[in-house]
Amino acid sequence: MADDNGNVLETLAPGAVRRIHLLGVAGTGMGSFAGMLKAAGYEVTGSDENVYPPMSDMLKAWGIPVVTPYRPENLDAAKPDLAIIGNVIRRVNPEATEVRARRLPQMSFPAALGALFLKQSHSVVVAGTHGKTTTSSLMAHVLVDAGKDPSFLVGGVTQNYAGNYRVGKGPHFVVEGDEYDTAYWDKGSKFLHYQPRTAILTSVEFDHADIFRDLPHYEATFEKFVRLIPPEGQLVVCAAYPNALRIAGGTRARVVTYVAREGAQADYTPRKVSFGAEGARFEVVERGTVLGTARMELTGLHNVENALSVIAAARGLGLSFEEIARGLSSFRGVKRRQEVRGEPGGILVVDDFAHHPTAVRETIAAIRQRYPERRLWALFEPRSNTSRRNIHQEDYAHAFTGAARASLKVPERHDKVPTHEELDVPRLCEALKAQGIQADHASDVPSLLERVTREALRGDVLLVMSNGAFGGFIDKVLAALQARGGEG
Repeated sequence: MADDNGNVLETLAPGAVRRIHLLGVAGTGMGSFAGMLKAAGYEVTGSDENVYPPMSDMLKAWGIPVVTPYRPENLDAAKPDLAIIGNVIRRVNPEATEVRARRLPQMSFPAALGALFLKQSHSVVVAGTHGKTTTSSLMAHVLVDAGKDPSFLVGGVTQNYAGNYRVGKGPHFVVEGDEYDTAYWDKGSKFLHYQPRTAILTSVEFDHADIFRDLPHYEATFEKFVRLIPPEGQLVVCAAYPNALRIAGGTRARVVTYVAREGAQADYTPRKVSFGAEGARFEVVERGTVLGTARMELTGLHNVENALSVIAAARGLGLSFEEIARGLSSFRGVKRRQEVRGEPGGILVVDDFAHHPTAVRETIAAIRQRYPERRLWALFEPRSNTSRRNIHQEDYAHAFTGAARASLKVPERHDKVPTHEELDVPRLCEALKAQGIQADHASDVPSLLERVTREALRGDVLLVMSNGAFGGFIDKVLAALQARGGEG
């Protein structure tokens, strides 16, 4: 018999299964979903190739048994009623092959999330190229703070909750809507399974060059997404992106717009925006009427924009401005989003997930606004499938404005990126030097570490940007600067 996809379920009643086994459980999304399933009362097990902290520690704390590596016999111990297959799993995976051979019921993570949680909830989905994690975390916190007791599942560790999921009893479920693909048998975007009733579309710029051919191909998945929102639903869209507005035109739902540019045409805009060491402060204008003043620890105009999207969505859900403003002011942020990691010897080290040129530009601008008197040294690892390509070569050349110095890591060769498509880091450094930015590069982390440890000065801000671990750079530079004794 031909090797088909096995017993793939598209939907499932929440009470129909008890024992659930997750393949690829050590990933951030899958591990958190495993914790959520456990908290919801399911018996949960998992498997993976390797399991490292912090996810290994979290799974252990949640009481979820994990086996390594992938093997057919893992299923004998798990005895699952349902197998959930992560999108890192390939068809040839030995455990996935055995799931098919045994005809065990199986689902993708997004389909299972949709069936077991979102179908019964008012699904609030935050989608877009930029700001998804911060915006979905902020949306969830505003609802929690207002006493709505929501559930949420987001792509980063929220500082208010020391985790990235919550199981509540209220009607709302906030989920970060990822446009990446779903499973080896389902190449559609994850968010197509999320049954949105309220949605936020933050931005649409080309990303994920490993699975999308070009911008029209990328935009097409968002066009499908907005058509999922029912007529009684709400789509909140950023007016700073004309293509996002055009995409929003395809929905049947009510469309609400926002933008962070003062005086621009949108339903929600800010006034009297100011930034300082304590964060951002601004007046909120709703269709020409000032609602009041909002303040938050987050800084940067992009975060003002993120906050406006949350205000618009929350107003649509019936919250008062006072409730929303209280939630904004008590939100402590998300790990790896402008996260201050330490200040050894008077040198401030900030960790950020930025990798797309727009995110790099906005993050540098935000840190520049927050610490205007300090020298800003940007350290960047182009690690994602898109950033390591030359698609955005010219955009990166204009993304470091505000940094006095920039140090870039040359990405390792990647078998999916042809040589002629690679980002030219030396050429990028020359372009930055032409703008008066002191720029250099290195092909390994130890060289960058030695350079920074030797040359960083008291008062500097080191802004470290990567969507990966950057070879442990931050922990190493904190230790090295501490050992240096703050001299310099």
